[in-house]
Amino acid sequence: MQDKKIIQTTENTSHTFMVDVWEAVKEFLNFGLHIGEGSNRVDITIGLALLVIVSFFVTSFVLKWSRKIFTRKMDETDKRKFISLFNFIKYIAYSLVFFAVLSLGGINITPFLAASAALLVGVGLALQQLFQDILGGVFIILDKSLLVGDIIEAEGKVCQVIEIKLRTTRAITRDDKIIIIPNHKFITETIYNFTQNQKITRESITVGVAYGSDTQMVKQLLLQSVSKELKVLKQPKPFVAFEDFGDSALIFTVYFFISDSFHVPIIKSDIRFTIDELFRKNNITIPFPQRDVHIFQTKK
Repeated sequence: MQDKKIIQTTENTSHTFMVDVWEAVKEFLNFGLHIGEGSNRVDITIGLALLVIVSFFVTSFVLKWSRKIFTRKMDETDKRKFISLFNFIKYIAYSLVFFAVLSLGGINITPFLAASAALLVGVGLALQQLFQDILGGVFIILDKSLLVGDIIEAEGKVCQVIEIKLRTTRAITRDDKIIIIPNHKFITETIYNFTQNQKITRESITVGVAYGSDTQMVKQLLLQSVSKELKVLKQPKPFVAFEDFGDSALIFTVYFFISDSFHVPIIKSDIRFTIDELFRKNNITIPFPQRDVHIFQTKK
């Protein structure tokens, strides 16, 4: 009988201790700022802060896990684009979790939502360009109208895309300068993409030769000049067109194909050096415009 009393006393003591601990924990979690009265009361407590922190940690873990699942089979280019879009989604997710936690914590979030809506309207009017850029970035990522490595003409310059972000696209020009292009330009303006369908592009060089030159030899020398350039493709084959009878020259154009459009000025320069050398060796003259001036004297 005495043993039963001891066991019962021990259980009561343990229960009382657990209740005291729980009450101490509750008191600690409820410690904080208590603003307002009644239904308008706002409690900003340690428990609410811990709930927000844990919720953000869990959300971050879920987002990272989801990103890995979606990108595990993507190539590096598509993965970078998805990450840019994912960052935008992440901000929205954190905002939703934050307001959801406040609501679960007993805070009336209606005033916050109303204020946020009014703020977003004002910010939206002020930042229309920013939203257009973000929307343009989303469209680029989804429809793949622009890829990293594409050669484009923007702002009057030929450049190569090196990075596509949600708001801007970075490209490098032929003189190694970075140009930052707002993404809305890709949906509101005409942008030339040299390599959208394929990496191969057709280029040309036009040259005039003197009247009386052997036109068949000119054709062979032009084909020979492009065949010596290593960056000119063998297929499709280069060809020469007799364009016109000019004022002081016969106009020929040699067409050729390359897979490195970004460095085409250097390639064309090397071919022009070769053309000049071959023409000199074969006595083909490149004329320059000449004018005959006749002076008439009038008798007084």
